[in-house]
Amino acid sequence: MTQQQNETRQLEGKTALVTGGGNGIGAGICRVLAERGASVAVSDISLERAQTIADEITSAGGTAIAIAIDVTDVASLDAGVSRVIDEFGQLDICVPNAGVVGSQGFSSRNDFTDGDWDATNAVNVRGLVNTAEAVLPHMRERGYGKIVNIASQGGRAPRGPDVILGRQIIPYLVSKAAAIQWTHVLAQDVGKHSINVNCICPGTVWTDIWEAVGENRSMFEPELGATSREVFDAAVETRHPLKVDQTPEDIGYAVAYFASDQASEITGQALNVNAGSVLS
Repeated sequence: MTQQQNETRQLEGKTALVTGGGNGIGAGICRVLAERGASVAVSDISLERAQTIADEITSAGGTAIAIAIDVTDVASLDAGVSRVIDEFGQLDICVPNAGVVGSQGFSSRNDFTDGDWDATNAVNVRGLVNTAEAVLPHMRERGYGKIVNIASQGGRAPRGPDVILGRQIIPYLVSKAAAIQWTHVLAQDVGKHSINVNCICPGTVWTDIWEAVGENRSMFEPELGATSREVFDAAVETRHPLKVDQTPEDIGYAVAYFASDQASEITGQALNVNAGSVLS
């Protein structure tokens, strides 16, 4: 850990569960929460991926365990939450982050399918609901909890025709809009139990999802770039007023703030963390 990463330990004594924590944005969130002092349950549909990140955290001096969780399976979530509470005695922070961009074969299509609607709804919408429902009984009983959903800037208002998108990504965008609305209504529902619910809307971050999007666009619109990474770099250049690549840890820093008691009076909010590429 760097000196900068050790500057604050505002999550000391807290326990966090992060779904989809085995790679991409989820892994970045796990790293930051651990650096800020939280004990982290890294969950992923792949136990191997989750274990890799948990081992990385413990090797760096943090506290983490790995759990296999499928957010579309209520029994899997219930078992995972029980494991966290048994291991750490409490669950303070939940980050429903698991997400998909479409169904199998997404990157090779130029239009959406029924399978894309089914997959994005099952994971990106119902998965968030399932995750919250699994942790809320414990949080209600304690009268304390922080839920930080991960949506996307793509769930905001539609953007202009210059944005690098194709029809095949529409189900994903709609699912992320639903995630934002779920944040609003859940915050209103559970606020009386001193549970804060907020949402982060990441921008252009190099992850498996963006790699699939870039691969798709390079296939059907090669003028955007010959490779997935070239498409990504072009998107950063054209979208970002701040000419920076975002990292998964950048999203983790915002999650850490919402998960801390410093944000105790903030709830129902959806925060863009996107280098200025979407402003509403």
